[in-house]
Amino acid sequence: MIWSFSLGRIAGTEVRIHFTFLLLVAWYAIAGGLRGGQSEAIEATLFILAVFACVLAHEFGHVLTARRYGIDTRDITLLPIGGVANIERMPDRPSQELVIAIAGPAVNVVIALLLIALFGVTFSPERIADIEQGRLDFITRLAAVNIALVLFNLLPAFPMDGGRVLRAVLAMRLGRLRATQIAAMIGQIVAFGLGFLGLFGSPLLIFIAIFIFIAAAGERQMVEMGEVTRGVPMMDATITSLQSLDTQATVAEAVRALLATTQTEFPVIDGAGRLRGVLTRDGIIRALSETGPSTPVIDVMERDVPVVSRRAPLSKAIEKIQTGATKVVGVIDDNERIVGILTVENLAEFMLVRRATEAHATRTKPAVSR
Repeated sequence: MIWSFSLGRIAGTEVRIHFTFLLLVAWYAIAGGLRGGQSEAIEATLFILAVFACVLAHEFGHVLTARRYGIDTRDITLLPIGGVANIERMPDRPSQELVIAIAGPAVNVVIALLLIALFGVTFSPERIADIEQGRLDFITRLAAVNIALVLFNLLPAFPMDGGRVLRAVLAMRLGRLRATQIAAMIGQIVAFGLGFLGLFGSPLLIFIAIFIFIAAAGERQMVEMGEVTRGVPMMDATITSLQSLDTQATVAEAVRALLATTQTEFPVIDGAGRLRGVLTRDGIIRALSETGPSTPVIDVMERDVPVVSRRAPLSKAIEKIQTGATKVVGVIDDNERIVGILTVENLAEFMLVRRATEAHATRTKPAVSR
């Protein structure tokens, strides 16, 4: 994720923090300082850090459970709205997705119960009123936040945890595609509700609603694309007529290729015809302004671009695009030589063509006489 930096690796998964998270910490520190001076600022900072430690534990609940099913997680990014675990894929079996989705909130339940048991935290009606007015002690507030995290995350707002639980349950009866469509629709309805509530004084809630709405639409589109293309040959959608760059090329040569073609992604290929990386239009412009036209493309290209065999079904490429850091997939032959690329844009074009073709076939299909 852009504008984020790494804090290191925990249990084999990289933990990243978005710079806007630091703004949130600063805001809490300043607000605390204005209320009660330096001591209040320190306590407010420690509290928000403790909250996000619980959020991180929540995400590792998903990560470690997914790992039990052979699914890796590339990284976790901490944002002001919570954590985002970049899980490689969701399992095909609904029962496994259900367990992974529940694992995160279950961690918060355990944290809340431990705080209650170890520190004697209680939640009487009077203390609940104190929560709303911010008068509770540090531990009680932290327990309350964990309970709130459980309740909020279990809202049926796909792709939040509750939405994934809903999809998993629906998929047991309706199949993954129809379950995703229903869960995404419900998630967007919930997002509208959250956004409406946010109009009454909570900009963060509006931001969360927008995030849920866009994420639900995006995941629904990717699942639909994966289902529709299951079994479709890879080469049906692969871009095979394209300009590539040699590993010895410079940014100046990439600029000429950019202006002479309609491409926005250029595969960088070594002498054996193997893919070494991809140089994007944004990468070309950035390198041109920062390091100049004589910069070798190999220094500014995107590395670790996923590849798939030309013999694989198209759905395999879609899986790679869903889980990869880039939105480009290289297509290779049996000798690992590059034969083309797949991008999000040309996949979208392929889907448009396929749907139009299917619509025409449906309209021209002869009626069955009885």
